[in-house]
Amino acid sequence: MPERIPLDLLDVAVVRKRARYVVVAALVLGLVIGELVALLGGFLAGGIAALVVAIPLIVLAVVEARRRVWLESPKVSVRALGTRTVDLHGLTNLDLMVTDVRGNRTIGMLISGAPKGRTINIALATYSAVGGRELGILALRRLADGLSGAGDPGPLVFAELLVAQLRAEARGEDMPGRPLYQLASAVPGGKLAQRIQTDAVTRFVATLDS
Repeated sequence: MPERIPLDLLDVAVVRKRARYVVVAALVLGLVIGELVALLGGFLAGGIAALVVAIPLIVLAVVEARRRVWLESPKVSVRALGTRTVDLHGLTNLDLMVTDVRGNRTIGMLISGAPKGRTINIALATYSAVGGRELGILALRRLADGLSGAGDPGPLVFAELLVAQLRAEARGEDMPGRPLYQLASAVPGGKLAQRIQTDAVTRFVATLDS
């Protein structure tokens, strides 16, 4: 049976703590909005307004608290409300995604493919002005192995990128010397999420070999 390798960028305790803060904030916000609406439209309207505001935020917090990503090579799975699985040897699409939220840039690998055409975003690293956090060595190594075993040029490029990241870390490179940081920093600001297409990743990986 394949070994299950966690691919969660943040510790479970950190994610759950953040989720609790969101739940408390949602309840407080819902209560405030509900009271304001109740003053104008009555108790029933206030209650409905409170639920409309609070419930989506609480559901989002619960989903994030439950979210787990793992690799059982060659398959990557993510669990939130349900479980989605993508086979690294049956990929139909593979890109990098960079999100920028309040100065925190997260670079992830967006994979789609067999068996059901689902899409999973694997967070590889997150960086800010004061530091960063990257997926662990074992997770990156096994993910690179899974991609290289696909036998296609596209996944192989991404495997080479992850291997280059591991080599930079082994050399003791600071953040600016690591490929994932360089890619995340190169994306123009001003957008919440941007894709880095495979051809751009290919060109970047080629410069690492030169």
